[in-house]
Amino acid sequence: MNAMTPVPTSPTQAVTAPARERPIKEQVVLVLQGGGALGAYQAGVYQALMEGGIEPDWVIGTSIGAINGALIAGNEPANRIARLREFWDGVGRKEAIDQLWPSSIFGNALANFATVASGIPGFFTPNPQAIWGPTFPLGIEKASYYSTDPLRETLGRLVDFDCLGRRRVRLSVGAVNVRTSEMRYFDSQAMPLAAQHIMASGALPPAFPAITIEGESYWDGGIYSNTPIEVVLDDVPRRNSLIFSVNVWQPSGDRPTTIQQVMARHKDIQFASRGKSHVARQAQIHRLRHVVRELANRLPPELRADPVVQDLAEYGCGTLMHLVRLLSPRLDGEDHTKDIDFTRSGIERRWQAGHDHARKVLAEKPWERPADTLAGVVIHETTDG
Repeated sequence: MNAMTPVPTSPTQAVTAPARERPIKEQVVLVLQGGGALGAYQAGVYQALMEGGIEPDWVIGTSIGAINGALIAGNEPANRIARLREFWDGVGRKEAIDQLWPSSIFGNALANFATVASGIPGFFTPNPQAIWGPTFPLGIEKASYYSTDPLRETLGRLVDFDCLGRRRVRLSVGAVNVRTSEMRYFDSQAMPLAAQHIMASGALPPAFPAITIEGESYWDGGIYSNTPIEVVLDDVPRRNSLIFSVNVWQPSGDRPTTIQQVMARHKDIQFASRGKSHVARQAQIHRLRHVVRELANRLPPELRADPVVQDLAEYGCGTLMHLVRLLSPRLDGEDHTKDIDFTRSGIERRWQAGHDHARKVLAEKPWERPADTLAGVVIHETTDG
């Protein structure tokens, strides 16, 4: 298959994994934001990348991005789409009202109410102890409105942690330490990962409980940094990289005029998580590294042999990061509850949108265009139009 493979009609259409084709860059990195039901867009993007012969060497995720990342990195290539589909089909709601009015606000409202009231099968269920009220001492692992015990079983069934431990694809998932407020990335390159690490990355309070690992409790990394792009840009040793950053929250938007629009815009701003400013600062740092390297190369041999100069030259590098940013489109009927819209119609539309967008990007291949020789990070903004 290639980037021109016909578009599937739904997330459940069969597909065969193609032979792996290596891109020009040294490593391919897939970065996945958190965003609940919006994560179906990421699954569609991955499917298109796979069909285009691009498989990641490293997946970095937060929250739902960590779950999608585990399903990708924790399975052999031929099984990844099937596992993604099994997860998303499992969490998709097929409400009677959704069958009658699949795109209506009323239909989504009823389905979203069902999610709030009863949870999502295989993901989370109401915590009966929460009935005692917000001031009742439940303990760090029970102080939440829902239990994520069903997710533990789902991950154990759909993720091959032995495959993940073989490190064919590196996986990093972000969580924030409840006690210290410091971000931590659990990395399969440094340690064996288990379901608890993925669950910690998605433990969004107060809905979901903290997950305790090695005596420390962790919440969803998205409350600290929902766009975990800094992990690859700070990685040592640095490597030439083709990075696909798959974002599901809108960093820009119109001025809201209703309370509902205010709530939606507030959530977009909160979870877009300063992604552009983080990347801009990293681009400045990487450009300086290139400048240091260029200056060191222009010094006469006797100066380059000076130990002090050699130490200073270590701050330079010549690696090139091509960052391709894909942004989930706004879909008709979306509001501030879009991240809990687990209706099957919503999941299918987002999956399809991700697939369509990524196919367009693969056809254009912006990373193959000439780049500034001093640029450490080359940013390719893509649209779904």
